[in-house]
Amino acid sequence: MNNLPPVQPDVAETQPGHILIVDDQEVLRFLLRRELAALGYTVDEAPDGHTALRMLRQRKFDLVLLDIMMPDLDGMQVLHQIKHDPDLRDLSVIVVSADTDLDHIVTCIRNGADDYVFKPYNIILLNARINASLERKRLRDRERRYQRELERIVAERTADLERSQAALRVSEERYALAARGANDGLWDWNIAAGTIYFSPRWKEMLGYAEDEIGDTPNEWFDRIHPDDRELFEVRLMAHFRRLLSNFQHEYRILHRDGSYRWMLCRGLAIWNDRGQAVRIAGSQTDITDRKKAEQQLQHDALHDSLTGLPNRVLFTDRLERAIVRLRREPDRHFAVLFLDLDRFKVINDSLGHEVGDQLLIAAAVRLQESVRPSDTVARLGGDEFTVLLEPIEHEQQAEQVAERIQQALSAPLYLQGHTIVISSSIGIAYSSNGYVQASVLIRDADTAMYHAKLRGKACYVRFDPSMHTAALAKLQLEQDLRLALEHNEFRLFYQPIVLLRTGAIVGFEALIRWQHPQRGLLSPSEFLPLAEEAGLIVPITWWVLEEACSQMQRWREQIPTEPGLSISVNLPGRVFTQPELIERLRHVLDQTGLPPQYLKLEITEHTFIEFGSLTNNLLAGIRNLGIELCIDDFGTGYSSLSYLHTFPVNVLKIDRSFVSRLGEKSGQGDIVQTIIQLARNLNMEVVAEGIETPEQFEQLKQLACSHGQGWLFAPALSEAEAQALICTIKA
Repeated sequence: MNNLPPVQPDVAETQPGHILIVDDQEVLRFLLRRELAALGYTVDEAPDGHTALRMLRQRKFDLVLLDIMMPDLDGMQVLHQIKHDPDLRDLSVIVVSADTDLDHIVTCIRNGADDYVFKPYNIILLNARINASLERKRLRDRERRYQRELERIVAERTADLERSQAALRVSEERYALAARGANDGLWDWNIAAGTIYFSPRWKEMLGYAEDEIGDTPNEWFDRIHPDDRELFEVRLMAHFRRLLSNFQHEYRILHRDGSYRWMLCRGLAIWNDRGQAVRIAGSQTDITDRKKAEQQLQHDALHDSLTGLPNRVLFTDRLERAIVRLRREPDRHFAVLFLDLDRFKVINDSLGHEVGDQLLIAAAVRLQESVRPSDTVARLGGDEFTVLLEPIEHEQQAEQVAERIQQALSAPLYLQGHTIVISSSIGIAYSSNGYVQASVLIRDADTAMYHAKLRGKACYVRFDPSMHTAALAKLQLEQDLRLALEHNEFRLFYQPIVLLRTGAIVGFEALIRWQHPQRGLLSPSEFLPLAEEAGLIVPITWWVLEEACSQMQRWREQIPTEPGLSISVNLPGRVFTQPELIERLRHVLDQTGLPPQYLKLEITEHTFIEFGSLTNNLLAGIRNLGIELCIDDFGTGYSSLSYLHTFPVNVLKIDRSFVSRLGEKSGQGDIVQTIIQLARNLNMEVVAEGIETPEQFEQLKQLACSHGQGWLFAPALSEAEAQALICTIKA
């Protein structure tokens, strides 16, 4: 009967907390609620201060995440009402705000806020702060329950002084045991006398023996980190003046070994009848390990794991701060450089990801060495980097940095036995364009970088507003292109292929056009590169193939000719990456009824070389179907003559660039003659593209070129025009 019963933990201590989010921005509430719910918390939300107070008085919450800037009833007023309501004053409140003004932060703390977190928040760090706040609340609740239990026991045993004294001794022993078990250092400050008692554990936490620290306040305060002392004293004085119900603060204090240790200090003052604090006692807990873990989590959340550079989140935050500073200091201009490494994908794919990673690390080092310590270099992902130059005195300064970066990156790198030389394409956007959003500035720098790529890479380009207009037009065109198939907006035109010796038409090449609802009939050069970039080239190709085969089969049935006409369709390289290519071709032939010998597929040299043995296997499968194969644009870009005999090809098409210069003193006739002779030796047909003049026609006949196509014979014809031409052949 002399022992106090143990204080049982509250059920809430073993469960995730119930949190109320108070913010007038619906998107922020939704995102934060989703992230906290995923972490196991029970979460509700309020769009304004009045709703929040009503919910707090109706339901039990463990913690409030409170925004300050809200219309009508702002967060400061909500905090004031919470802390002056007897039923709510013990509720933990964390202020989540973009306001970095120190006076406002101190005001929130004085008014009872448990913590203050800046927007944009990091969910990992915010979760750590929430856990710490909930833990402090649980400790307070536990202490109150313990105190109530102790008071109840003492009240029950006041009739027996001896038993009461025994109970008190047990209570004191239990408190001392709990303090030692908590590994806390205790302190007791007699304010009137100007002396402080420090427990042996308190001194031991700082690396000192019992007799090596005195009993004056300076023994404590002079060891506090200079950056932390002011706020420590502000909170302490706020408690002395009863602005804070208790004293609690995290700060750094100097250890004997010269390092700083993080401490959590708690205390409670006693006041005299004149309202003056005369004594305060409390505890100090070493939280260095927890702080290091929090700092590591924060670092990992804001930095790239490979290079150690700031990531997109941290870069965007610093850029937003630069924009805010520019509003206060109109002469403090800055610039953003957006760059990526030219040909990085080729290096990464050919030499391996390990070499690619080392290349990115080396590039990061060279970028940092090319800028000032005040500038920020970040990696956004892949081989994309950004640089914030702040401040700059003139715009040419950013261009000078871009040139310095180009020079630094161009020096050879030696990685795992490979000598690698790289370059970069850089886009520059300036603050003088009046930006108010970091994302827009980054977007414009990225757009300028894209234009640097188009200019041939290894250069830099300044952003111009017309680039954004062009980018929007391109985006709109891409959106229209995605609907073009669904809305049946594509059209096929047909250019005749003739036998040069007789002028007889032997077939057609199917050429796609786009009947755009606003821009009219568009040529392939106006939309096929965009289709390739947007990943739409494959479905468009299959539409062309099915439509061309269907049309040729209808002509064969309606207007039979002897010999039968063939249809040629271009097959882009990306189609070769599609599974079941052979089966899909067989299905098209079966569905349309076109005999395979009347279909010719035109494939560029680039595709033949790029896909190597994979292409050869697929080409053999296509030939086995009975479909003829043509090498399109032959002689451009690749020296593929040594590979030619390995491919099952029927036709070589001489690129129009060679045909257009026939007759000039450029040696093009020799090249064309070489191609024709090569095809003859390999038992292949030759088709000359782009024949536009009688002189070209006559020279090609003299060179014994068998087939040709071009404006001299006919332009690309509509379905009706091509059908009329076939009828003349029949007649």
